[in-house]
Amino acid sequence: MATSSSSIAGDAATSPGTDEQPRVVLSARGLRRDFGGFVAVNNVDLDVHHARVHALIGPNGAGKTTVFNLLTKFLQPSSGTIRLLDHDITRTDPAKVARMGLVRSFQISAVFPHLSVLENVRVALQRPGGLATQFWLPLRALNRLNDRAMALIESVGLQDACNSPAADLSYGRKRVLEIATTLALEPRVLLLDEPMAGMGHEDVHIVSDLIREVARDRAVLMVEHNLKVVADLCHQVTVLQRGEILTSGDYRSVSQDARVREAYMGTEDD
Repeated sequence: MATSSSSIAGDAATSPGTDEQPRVVLSARGLRRDFGGFVAVNNVDLDVHHARVHALIGPNGAGKTTVFNLLTKFLQPSSGTIRLLDHDITRTDPAKVARMGLVRSFQISAVFPHLSVLENVRVALQRPGGLATQFWLPLRALNRLNDRAMALIESVGLQDACNSPAADLSYGRKRVLEIATTLALEPRVLLLDEPMAGMGHEDVHIVSDLIREVARDRAVLMVEHNLKVVADLCHQVTVLQRGEILTSGDYRSVSQDARVREAYMGTEDD
């Protein structure tokens, strides 16, 4: 990941305030994952707090997505423990973890392009609405979800496109729609994997504002390469390098750490 010293340290003053932290809703202790003889994640401790945005950053190959996959149970840890809302979920399957309130997005936008914005959100609402497995119901049964779907669509600012195919949205607005569909699952903890990837400046601003609003009543953990976004949005930053935590703290302290600068930019001798 290419950046400059100014992008590492220059925006530290804009980092969110560090008020007294609320309760921990997702935590990991001693998290490790081996792939044969390769240790992808080693001894990771992580605390994610309610109503806070927590960034997981690091150079390419640092293990960020592997940590995400471990926390959401797409991968089982080789050792260590994971707790969600005071429940041990170390060996819990991904579907149950999602029902408990831990929901994630992926790097590639996951919307149905030929369905409208409204239909995409209605699909997401079927499980919490108890309709996901009731295949015998007529299509009009989904109309009961319209009010809730429209409320979600309005909350993310897509009401002007509610009847438009998702394929017609800009890339940034597709990511906004994806966040709306994850919110339909009523998450307590929301994990966002590179939500700003590939976006222009205007879309980055829109999605940043949405994440800030979403985090008012839930925890957000995000992998993000855009350090200006991290500086502006995140209360806590954890830096990974070669699968291990290099440092953790608010953006100001992390950005001034010489080890972080070296991890991102190398040394003069490199």
